Amino acid sequence: MGLIKEISRLQIREDDLTGKNIADLLREHLENMHEITPPESVHALDIEALRCPNITFWTAWDGEELLGCGALKELDSRSGEIKSMRTVKAHRRRGVASKILEQIIKEAQRRGYDCLNLETGAISEFAPARALYTRYGFEYRGPFAEYIDDPNSVFMTKKLA
Repeated sequence: MGLIKEISRLQIREDDLTGKNIADLLREHLENMHEITPPESVHALDIEALRCPNITFWTAWDGEELLGCGALKELDSRSGEIKSMRTVKAHRRRGVASKILEQIIKEAQRRGYDCLNLETGAISEFAPARALYTRYGFEYRGPFAEYIDDPNSVFMTKKLA
């Protein structure tokens, strides 16, 4: 019952990346990626990189409380990449990431993309993320865009068309 209540109040908003809450969450995200991943395998973007015109960024809120975030980067006119998926630690396992992912998939479909790609970690800390993406129909693939083979990275794709 608690999960339904949490999700029913959750709001996903396109975000301009100017708020202190999101800056703090993205800083925590980058610090965590650098703690658990070798430097050459960290592909998380900082707040300035996320302000790029080909990236759309969303945040999830419960009233004034930030719950999580995620972004869609346009790779070309037919494909996109999921970036910066993060749920605030206190709100993990409550459906926040699912709702953000659904928003990203919906927007990719609206744009007419053929596929949606992502890179995530290969170590155990990323197992919940890989499980989420698998539940939403993502399949494993090789590197895409500028990525190269990396034992610390897992690449996935979802066909949309």
